[in-house]
Amino acid sequence: MSKTGGLSESQPARPHYHGHRDRLRERFVTNGAASLQDYELLELILFRILPRRDTKPIAKAMLDRFGSFSEVLGAPAHLLEEIDGLGPTAIIDLKVILAAAQRIGRDAIQERPVLASWTAVIEYCKAQMAYETKEQFRILFLDKKNKLIADEVQQVGTVDHTPVYPREVIKRSLELSATALILVHNHPSGDPQPSTADIQMTRQIADIAKPLGIVVHDHIIVGRTGHASLKGMKLF
Repeated sequence: MSKTGGLSESQPARPHYHGHRDRLRERFVTNGAASLQDYELLELILFRILPRRDTKPIAKAMLDRFGSFSEVLGAPAHLLEEIDGLGPTAIIDLKVILAAAQRIGRDAIQERPVLASWTAVIEYCKAQMAYETKEQFRILFLDKKNKLIADEVQQVGTVDHTPVYPREVIKRSLELSATALILVHNHPSGDPQPSTADIQMTRQIADIAKPLGIVVHDHIIVGRTGHASLKGMKLF
């Protein structure tokens, strides 16, 4: 300290955003995540990823660009790079957080009968696929107690099409000794409504599976705006 009470040159002033960080952390500890807006929760994440940056404008820019907390984490890396202040290391850290959230969702459906926790299944599928930029076709393979044997992405296609081969689906089901399936794919357009091709493909798989004792419980389509259940819509 100088004789006048000011900070010496060896002790620079604390950045203005540090007090804000302390207050935000205290709100999180005291009142929980529900007390924070989306940009504030993003700030908390970015504090450790970008310790020397004012993260509030970065968090707000991310939400302005992508629309929601989930879409920020699910955004492709090349689009995240367009946000001023986000570099490759920060983007990797965000993707690690996304992967952790997806793993939590998988664990929620893995040790119990899937049909007993349908909401968890939907949330898991949305977390895995809703924000992908290409169509994916995945299958949840179930045993006779409807517990998850495996979750596999069978095909990755383009922005509006994924090739699906019903006989390959059944072949893999037999390899895993699965007795039931849940088919899932995403619509990158955001609209989860099934196409005619989606319905026809589902019916083909169900027709081949039935004589082999394999039940197709549902075909779920996920998009950013929600999901559609072909079984719920009575389309097969």
